[in-house]
Amino acid sequence: MIYTVTFNPSLDYIVSVDHFKLGQVNRTHAELLYPGGKGVNVAIVLGHLGMKAVALGFTAGFTGDKIQGMLAEQGVATDFIKIDNGMSRINVKLRSDEESEINGMGPVIAEADLEKLYEKLDQLKAGDTLVLAGSIPASMPGDIYERIMARLEGRGIEIVVDATKDLLLNVLPYHPFLIKPNNHELGDMFGVKLETNEDIITYAKKLQDKGARNVLISMAGDGAILVAENGEIIQSPAPKGQVKNSVGAGDSMVAGFITGYHQNDGDLKAAFKMGVATGSASAFSDALATAEDVEKVLAEVNSFGI
Repeated sequence: MIYTVTFNPSLDYIVSVDHFKLGQVNRTHAELLYPGGKGVNVAIVLGHLGMKAVALGFTAGFTGDKIQGMLAEQGVATDFIKIDNGMSRINVKLRSDEESEINGMGPVIAEADLEKLYEKLDQLKAGDTLVLAGSIPASMPGDIYERIMARLEGRGIEIVVDATKDLLLNVLPYHPFLIKPNNHELGDMFGVKLETNEDIITYAKKLQDKGARNVLISMAGDGAILVAENGEIIQSPAPKGQVKNSVGAGDSMVAGFITGYHQNDGDLKAAFKMGVATGSASAFSDALATAEDVEKVLAEVNSFGI
């Protein structure tokens, strides 16, 4: 089974405004409402691709109920922990001449709530996959990812971590199955500017030296690179298409990689190609990619002769 953890899921309210003007009344010409959060996005896309996943995390208030209800409508299984106080956050994403975001805070997560999450994670079995994705709320311990991975260490659970800088660097001693920094995040980790693919590969290998098994680097319009645990370096250009939506593309790449890995008996090259196709398909869509969207892009990725 595949599990995703989103500590702070959200309702993403996406509004489109022609020529937004600060300090004035602006009217939308389109509105969308989605359940959000990186782990939630991964679970949704996994479902689109025919994979069973359970979304774990914390919800609160009427917004938490709405998140859970919308996921149920999409066929996503959830096992959220309900927080008694506060409400799950609402993130406002403004699409206009420039994209802007206002992200809510979310509820305070107490130690007792964390213990409930640990109890759920203790039920995972060898062969399960766990996705830890996104930032850590201020009310939680900053080392929560490390605590979870230390608790599950040695149990045969493949853990995927999609986080930034120190959050990612600090979990490497626990040998995550997959990490997915983008090229800019990779450079920031080492305080360098990466100019070439060779630079990216060099520093991805440094993350392997620190403990990561597979390092997947997304590079937006420049494609992607996988530095695999079997020693392979696999590269792909970016598929062609009009980018409509940057939200969720990285999460979709993670979901695609996991899907390709499980559907092809652990073939890392097949996983990489599925990851590239799925991330791109979401970027080319107004919402998270469907299986049909992915199949179209995968045909192009397969034509690259990787």
